[in-house]
Amino acid sequence: MSQNVAVIGVGQTGFRARWDSMTYVELAEQAAMRALADARLSPDDIDAVVFSMAPTHFMGVPDCDKWAVDFVGARGKPFLRVHTGGATGGSAFQAAWAQVASGQHRRVLVVGADRITETPDAQFVLNLIWDPLYEQDFALNTVTMTALSTQRYMARHGVTEEQYARVVVRARGNAMNNPNAHLKGRITVDDVMASRRVAWPYKLFDICPRSAGAAAVVIADEASARELCTRPAFVTGIGAVSNTVFQGDRCVPSADCDFAEHAEVGLAAHECYVQAGITDPAAQIQVVEMYDPFSSFQFPELEAMGFCARGMAARLSDEGVFDMDGRVAVGPSGGTLCTNPIGVTGLVRVADAALQVMGRAGAMQVADVKNALATAAGGSAQFFTCTLLSDEPRRARPH
Repeated sequence: MSQNVAVIGVGQTGFRARWDSMTYVELAEQAAMRALADARLSPDDIDAVVFSMAPTHFMGVPDCDKWAVDFVGARGKPFLRVHTGGATGGSAFQAAWAQVASGQHRRVLVVGADRITETPDAQFVLNLIWDPLYEQDFALNTVTMTALSTQRYMARHGVTEEQYARVVVRARGNAMNNPNAHLKGRITVDDVMASRRVAWPYKLFDICPRSAGAAAVVIADEASARELCTRPAFVTGIGAVSNTVFQGDRCVPSADCDFAEHAEVGLAAHECYVQAGITDPAAQIQVVEMYDPFSSFQFPELEAMGFCARGMAARLSDEGVFDMDGRVAVGPSGGTLCTNPIGVTGLVRVADAALQVMGRAGAMQVADVKNALATAAGGSAQFFTCTLLSDEPRRARPH
């Protein structure tokens, strides 16, 4: 049996387009020291460090994780860098969880940073994901790739651009309560619809920003958590799955996971729910901090994760079901649509979900949160993680 693991400290910088006043490693240091202080620990109290870092091209310094060792208190300790694209933060957290759950370590720091605007064109860098002979020449990047899957989903379920625009309006409004969010403001559906067309059906406001900043969490075994934290956020379920990088292999009738439906995140969520004893996500989970860099991600992923039937999420969104005071609060922080430091975005989702469970989310706080789900997605939408955080350990139901 694995031992219970909980988040006991959270630290973030603010997120913005640029951080010219701090270097990459100084950002990581600030987040790490804030998380340690929040956990009432010093760097000497940490047994190991897991570093969350996506492509090094973005900040123009190769392999910044090596530079960061001294700044995050990792010298003399085990150090592991994790990279699964946009899913990196979720994967890094789960790697750290395994170290504590196995009994190898008692207290682990998970930390990372990103500075995406250091490169003139992040999408050019992201084009390098694909095979140079088979797919790169189609000008695939994360915007055009997901626009194609969105077109497929719209045709299948009759979703409109205006319904996606309402997702953006909700996210920007929620972000008004988040002091760390990059984009925030009271906007309207008309504002979204009037923003510049990028790749149909996306307009500029349908797409997340390129954010700079850092995040960190401290996780610990149950004994440490009970000693150090008044209300820890226990990790009660984790799930992860990967798929092929080739888009063409995911848009044919024989595909195991149709790329329009984001079915992979449903597989990860199912495993997560089994571990946590979740049988009715919409009734048992109060908050979802979703990796949603585009307005079109929420509907297929909420459906895949069992919050509603296929093709129903857009209508429920229109009805306010996913608002802060709705049945399930989706993205109370504003989510990835408002803040996307790629290498740590998945970790920010975990951090914000943990704060909800700990009752320390400030103006973002949802009432009576017992379970909060955090997701991450990366690569060519091929890596997915789901992590459930709860107010107490849960007894898993049998497989």
